[in-house]
Amino acid sequence: MKFSESWLRTFVDPACSGDELSHLLTMAGLEVEEEASVAPAFDKVVVAELLEVGKHPDADRLRVCRVDVGSGAALQIVCGAPNAAAGIKVPCALPGAELPGGFQIKQAKVRGVESSGMLCSAKELGIADDATGLLVLVADAPVGENIRRHLDLDDRLLTLKLTPNRADCLSLEGVAREVAALTGTPARLTEVGAVYATIADSRAIVLDAPEACPRYCGRVIAGVDAGAATPPWISRRLERSGIRPISALVDITNYVMLELGQPLHAFDNTRLHGDIHVRMARPGEKITLLNEQTLELQEDVLLIADERRPLAMGGIMGGEESGIGLTTTEVFLESAFFAPAAIAGRARRFGFVSDASHRFERGVDFGGTLRALERATRLVIDICGGQPGPISEAVAKLPERREVRLRPARVAKVLGVALSSERIGDLLARLGLPPVKDQDDFVVTPPSYRFDIEIEEDLIEEVARLHGYENIPSPAPVGLMSMLPQTEQSRSRARVRQVLADGGYQEVVNFAFVEEDWERDFADNSALIRLANPIASQLSVMRSTLIGGLIANVTTNLKRRQSRARFFETGRCFFRDPQGVPVAGFRQPWKLTALAYGTAFPEQWGWTARKVDFFDVKGDLERLLAPRKASFERAAHPALHPGRSARVLLNGQTVGFLGELHPQWQQKYELPLAPVLFELDLDAVVIAGLPRYSEVSRQPPVIRDLAIVVDQGLELQRLIDAMTTNRPEIVREISLFDVYVGRGVEPGKKSLAFRIVMQDTQKTLQEVEVDAAMQQMVAYLQETFAAQLRV
Repeated sequence: MKFSESWLRTFVDPACSGDELSHLLTMAGLEVEEEASVAPAFDKVVVAELLEVGKHPDADRLRVCRVDVGSGAALQIVCGAPNAAAGIKVPCALPGAELPGGFQIKQAKVRGVESSGMLCSAKELGIADDATGLLVLVADAPVGENIRRHLDLDDRLLTLKLTPNRADCLSLEGVAREVAALTGTPARLTEVGAVYATIADSRAIVLDAPEACPRYCGRVIAGVDAGAATPPWISRRLERSGIRPISALVDITNYVMLELGQPLHAFDNTRLHGDIHVRMARPGEKITLLNEQTLELQEDVLLIADERRPLAMGGIMGGEESGIGLTTTEVFLESAFFAPAAIAGRARRFGFVSDASHRFERGVDFGGTLRALERATRLVIDICGGQPGPISEAVAKLPERREVRLRPARVAKVLGVALSSERIGDLLARLGLPPVKDQDDFVVTPPSYRFDIEIEEDLIEEVARLHGYENIPSPAPVGLMSMLPQTEQSRSRARVRQVLADGGYQEVVNFAFVEEDWERDFADNSALIRLANPIASQLSVMRSTLIGGLIANVTTNLKRRQSRARFFETGRCFFRDPQGVPVAGFRQPWKLTALAYGTAFPEQWGWTARKVDFFDVKGDLERLLAPRKASFERAAHPALHPGRSARVLLNGQTVGFLGELHPQWQQKYELPLAPVLFELDLDAVVIAGLPRYSEVSRQPPVIRDLAIVVDQGLELQRLIDAMTTNRPEIVREISLFDVYVGRGVEPGKKSLAFRIVMQDTQKTLQEVEVDAAMQQMVAYLQETFAAQLRV
């Protein structure tokens, strides 16, 4: 909404400067997006009258003018404007004046003739981009008056950035109501009286689509002079509101729209046939609009039509065939209320937006329809003459304005500041929302021009705006907070992430919605959870594993020539589960997944380059779980290599898996090397285990090596678990340090070498005790696993 400050001050003139007024409107929610001056700075330019105009003796295109500037003596000025003529009044820059652009006016000779000033065009004053001649002023302009005062060039242009709910401020009266409420200055709204009919000419109105147009008014005005000049005060206000003056009748409808917020339209009454119908378009119906655009209409487009053809798109734009021109002598003036839902989006569908549609799709005051018609009628008669006919009106069911209850206690709770009932009542009354007291509450019935007030929070917003957002205190938040318990048995997720980061892994965050192929490949998931409205067609299902995202991260890095990668991610996965908590039908556990790709170590001179393997990542996993000790069992997983994958167990419970990516997926996702990865239940990882005291022995340990030959198919984890469970009391540690298959070992067998550490906390071990413990362990292995000592 663009308008001039001086026009606004004809409605309400608060005792504040222009900058203060702009700040006031912005803080009240009517943001002043742009401020501009009507004209750039210049001085010593006055209203002048051309007394005589004669030819220049030495130049055919120049004229020598005698000019009255109100100083008592006529000045001689040389002018080249083609419209210079005796009797007209124009701006004159006196000697010493400085025009826009730093142009200095001096007394000079032009082709040998003295010139004491310069007659100015609108372009030279900086108030127009183009000019074909001198700026001709009105005949009664006072000679000698400062042109800035005469043309109100010290005026400012304000552009409001309005939110869609404040359609009531798309008019000068609407903005004036706001300024009056904010400053307490009384508003002087336009006085509109009834214009009584002097002729009987009229047209009946038929509402064929009452839901789309519940009120339509119109009247015939005969004997108008469409060629009459638009008064300068109307033209000036239109131009400063961003609307180009066209003709008196069109300018009047635009002026009333800006003044009262009600779009109007004038039809050439001699081109109409029969009754006026407000109806929806018929299939294949066409109309040529005033912008010369011919449209084929859909059935949801509202039309104004007569008995023969469409006349206009209701609430959007008039048709060319029924439009007015300079030869028009009879007009049918329309003023209507169109339902916002019937107008919204229709103009944009055809690639344009009109001032009328901009207002109607946001909501126009259905109570001001007749008032705007009367106002426009009076202006037409005063400017173009004519005789008005009676008003024809058709009314269906208009929108309801339901009562809204406002509780002062709710105001205090939402705004965080307690306002007295008297203060709240005063603020509402100033906004034109006079409340009715119902015990402690207020009951407000919104006026017809306030489409945005429907619930209690809308009224609270109005109270806040008028009270002033800057007057609402902003105290520091106060919360009854307590330290959350952090027991020794658990560690934070941040600590878990830090352990992995310290091990050289980088954290990534991927979308929880993934490609459908990822779920089938890496999780063998057929019970997919599909998204109703995915952000991209390929990201259509919720993930049940984090593997797919990490594989995609590796692929992205390889494309950027990063051949070594370590990633991890923590996040929720999603499964269908009838007993799911907290969402019935779904389970959403947290997972931790890590992946290593490329070489085991960054390139350096101290290590021989080799690719990362199962045991490297297994070591990272064990370091992550420490001090808890995990066990591993061979197991199959849809994402992993059949012979290089294992189940991860803690206290006998499966908490995840570990392994090398399946060769099939390595080939499908174009990975030169196979990444090694693990995925764990995060809830199991954060359990650290309660520390327990264990006496540290001061006695020296005894270390013995034990090499046995067992079946090659015997799993090491099973063997170590059995040895640990059945070890003698003095055995403190059992660790594997060698595996051998080959010469000296029977086919189908393997040699395992263990380091046995024995120690007592109270005494130094004797050789006899050590030998007895070793013999006990050998006997157990021979009996249980048919093991043989390797010699």
